[in-house]
Amino acid sequence: MEVEEIKKAVRKSYGQIAKSKNACSCWHPSSCCGSEASPTAEDTSTNLGYSMEDIAKAPENANMGLGCGNPQAIASLQVGETVVDLGSGGGFDCFLAAKSVGENGQIIGVDMTAEMISNARESAAKGGYDNVDFRLGEIENIPVSDCSADVVISNCVINLSTDKEKVYREAFRVLKSGGRLAIMDIVVTAELPGEIRENISLYTGCVAGAQQIDNLEQIIEKAGFNDISISPRDESRKMIREWVPGSKIDDYIVSASIEAKKP
Repeated sequence: MEVEEIKKAVRKSYGQIAKSKNACSCWHPSSCCGSEASPTAEDTSTNLGYSMEDIAKAPENANMGLGCGNPQAIASLQVGETVVDLGSGGGFDCFLAAKSVGENGQIIGVDMTAEMISNARESAAKGGYDNVDFRLGEIENIPVSDCSADVVISNCVINLSTDKEKVYREAFRVLKSGGRLAIMDIVVTAELPGEIRENISLYTGCVAGAQQIDNLEQIIEKAGFNDISISPRDESRKMIREWVPGSKIDDYIVSASIEAKKP
C-alpha cells in the first residue's frame, strides 16, 4: 500500500471517531461501534490497566477506549517534567499526565487528526488544563523543539506510522539528555500472514504495521537510545482476540511496554 493511502485511511478512521464524540472502544468503529454488544470505553480502559480513579480524573469524551495499554504505569512521571504524547487523540493520557507533573510541568499532545486536536483542546479549555498544549502534526515530524522533553509517551500509535525509524529519531531529538521513552504498542510474535499485512482496516487498528521485537529493538537502538526494554504483555492476548473475532490474530501479535533512555 502507498504511504499516502495509509495516512489517509488512518486520518479518516480516527477523524470519524472524533466527530462522533462517543467514547468508542471498538477497534473498527465502522463495523461495530454503537452496537449493544460494544464494550464501553470505561470497560476497555480498565482492561488496559487504567484504574477507575484514572478514568474519573479525565474530562468527559477524552477517554475513547483506544490504545493497548497504560503508558502512565511505566512512565514514572515526576512533578515539573515536560511530557510529549505521540498520537494524543482525545487527550486521555495527556490529562492524566498533567495531574502527575503538576502546574509547573508541561504536557504536549501531538496528533495528525484535526478533529481529535479540536476535541482535545475543547476539553482542555473546559477543564482548565493550563499546562496542556495540543498540536496538530505528524509524529514523523514532531512539532516540538530539540532537547526539551523529559518523557515521550505513546499508546498504540507508532504502529500506525509508515516510517517508524523516523518517529524514534524524532523522539530522540526532542528528548533531553537522560530523557526516556514510555510507550505501549503492538509487537509481532509470529510472522503475520500476507492478508493481514495487506488489510487497510487492520493497519488503522495498529495491527498490520506491527514490528517483530528484534526489528523494533534495532530501530530504537539505531535512533540513539540505550537501556532498551521491550516487554510483551501476555495478558493482552484476550483483549486482542476480541479486536477481530475468529481471526486468531492473537497468535501473531501482543501488546508490549517499550522503554528506553537517551544517553
